[in-house]
Amino acid sequence: MEAALTENGEPLRHGLTWRIFHPTPGTDGKLPLLASSEGGSAEFEFEPGDYFLHVAFGRAGVTKKLTVPRDGPIEKQHIVMEAGGLILNAVSGIDARIPSTQLRFNIYKAEEGIDGEQQLVVEDVKPNTIVRLNAGTYHIVSEYGSVNAVIRSDIRVEAGKLTEAVIQHRAAQLTLKLVAEPGGEAIADTAWSILTSGGDVVSESVGAFPTIVLAEGEYTAIARNKAKVHQRDFTVVAGRNSDVEVLLN
Repeated sequence: MEAALTENGEPLRHGLTWRIFHPTPGTDGKLPLLASSEGGSAEFEFEPGDYFLHVAFGRAGVTKKLTVPRDGPIEKQHIVMEAGGLILNAVSGIDARIPSTQLRFNIYKAEEGIDGEQQLVVEDVKPNTIVRLNAGTYHIVSEYGSVNAVIRSDIRVEAGKLTEAVIQHRAAQLTLKLVAEPGGEAIADTAWSILTSGGDVVSESVGAFPTIVLAEGEYTAIARNKAKVHQRDFTVVAGRNSDVEVLLN
């Protein structure tokens, strides 16, 4: 058995996982696994009968029914994967680099299932990681930080090609500080709440200078220290990381 990414492509020499299943489900309702192999091409010996062959290349996969005849060996199985690769990355604003530790991607099938939900294909993908997928369109959810900087986009993966996609976030990283004077030292033991212009709380934290990522927009920072409350309205501009200083009343 051998597999290629496209009809006219060269057989893959590594990265494949081959599995052969019995066609009759077991008591657990699953098809019994009879044999497996990893690497490139593979060779199996089986008694005459029907089987299911599955070959995986990363998240790409093909399943085929296989019949072993009684009157001689079966011909070589050439499987066309119709698969490609996807590399994801993101910037903030026009071209501001985002640290890889603050980025994560979830990949979904673009079409909705019978329950109206999109099926998750792979989650928590790190930037600059090659994800092998069947050719088709996928819905990408990119998360920058852990608050509200989320971008969604549809990306098409073509068979035999490596698609590199850079997603543009409209967000920035901010450091919050409660200070006695502009540019002064941050005051410890401060509790923070960040509200949207509509009054919804999007983040809460405690510390002298917590760092958060927020989507572009208007916000209010509320700082609580020693039973006193101080606040300031501020604006987040995409790609413009900055300090947000709240002055003591």
